[in-house]
Amino acid sequence: MNKLARTLVLLSPAVTLLGCGEQSVSYSADVRPFLDTYCMRCHGEGGKGSKTSGLRMDDYESLMKGTTYGPVIKPGDSFTSALIMLVEGRADPSLRMPHDDDETPSQAEIDRVKAWIDQGAKNN
Repeated sequence: MNKLARTLVLLSPAVTLLGCGEQSVSYSADVRPFLDTYCMRCHGEGGKGSKTSGLRMDDYESLMKGTTYGPVIKPGDSFTSALIMLVEGRADPSLRMPHDDDETPSQAEIDRVKAWIDQGAKNN
């Protein structure tokens, strides 16, 4: 085996690990603050959204329970999770969340929630 081939074989595991550097996203550090900022005024106790849909976001368990119509989070699948569809306005523009145009999440904030869902939506 020539010197270049040996070097590539030896470096291969390190390069693979570097390429898999997706940062872990935490419910408590990343998702909870997002919900507090953009969702809780309507989906907290007594909020209009919680009364209308049954979706409470007070804690992890109630978020994962979802609405009276079903879950809003599909662990491992942010693309078809209703929460992301609503926040991105993909379900219907009139249903885009949050309804307040003056305070909408940035794409970077949405991407963090998507990463959390894609990583299994763990209570971490």
